[in-house]
Amino acid sequence: MLKKVTPLFLVAAVAACSTPLERRQANGTEDYVQAEQAPMLKIPEGLKTPPYNKEYAVPALGPKANPALVGKNLDIRPPLQVLPMAEGTHVEEGSDNIKIVVESIDNSVDLKEELFTMLDGFFAKQSIPVRSRDFDKGSIETDWIENREVLESSMWGADKEYLLRQRYRFDVETRPHGRTANIVINLVEHQESYDDKAQNVMLSGEDKQRYTIDMLNSAIAYMSVKREQMIQANRLKQTLGIDVDLVNPEEGATYWLAKASYKQVWDRLRIVLPEMGFEISDMDNSKGLFFIKFADNSGFWSSLWNDKKLALKDGSYRLLLEDGESAAETKIFLRNAEDQPLDNDVVSNVYQSLASLMKEERKLRR
Repeated sequence: MLKKVTPLFLVAAVAACSTPLERRQANGTEDYVQAEQAPMLKIPEGLKTPPYNKEYAVPALGPKANPALVGKNLDIRPPLQVLPMAEGTHVEEGSDNIKIVVESIDNSVDLKEELFTMLDGFFAKQSIPVRSRDFDKGSIETDWIENREVLESSMWGADKEYLLRQRYRFDVETRPHGRTANIVINLVEHQESYDDKAQNVMLSGEDKQRYTIDMLNSAIAYMSVKREQMIQANRLKQTLGIDVDLVNPEEGATYWLAKASYKQVWDRLRIVLPEMGFEISDMDNSKGLFFIKFADNSGFWSSLWNDKKLALKDGSYRLLLEDGESAAETKIFLRNAEDQPLDNDVVSNVYQSLASLMKEERKLRR
């Protein structure tokens, strides 16, 4: 059956005379591969050996060099550049794979789950089939990824295509503290064929690295978009007000229950406490502790709270944060310098000022 083609396509088809395999090879002949080394000049006995110029001497191969990578087997293409564009990432290069070091940007999100979700989204967006996925082992292996290129187009028959097929494995290694993880990308299988005929391609470590860098840059570009969206969502979340309830348990001290994650409450208290008249002398995020000092300022409180003052004596206090029953709740305890609970009436009095400031919506700072 006659195909409909444009004149421009016909010109391009005639001009496209090289295959992807040929594009990675140097132009010209490979006669040097069969070149024989000439023997050294024989010097008759009794004569001195003349000095030789070693400027053009070919150095010996190193222990890691592959002697088979000559002629058509040698890939002359320049290496690809790694583009670590995503927030909180940097790259470590190996001999034939790429390791992406990823740092957590949100303590409320499990880093391993974030990376698996990101990779699942990347595969779906790029229509990459997945052969196996093991969250516990931290491994995702793709099925065959095919890239086809028409090199010879026939108006009367089938086109001749160059087919590149590859499979990759992504290994996610989370460190014990959970704040840093590695993503290692390996090229598992590689096949090339032209017009359904297999091409004999010998991949060096540099060749594998080039392919893994290409896959890396695509994955990092997708991660960059998703992480930027996460950062913007967190910034917006920080501007929203946080509701705080006063809790009077039957046993134990009165405390405040904030309806937000630990990180949100911690970040908001760093703003709110100075506005309430507290000086933050020290803090320990890992223990959920604010070390604060209070000094009564009648003029300040009179203008801000209509003569309502906090029922606190001047001195040092501690503010303790604990996780609530869910990830969206945080308990807040106000204690004295000796880490003892304050009277319930005092906690209730301070609650009015705290709840009002915590509930205010803030402008987004860029």
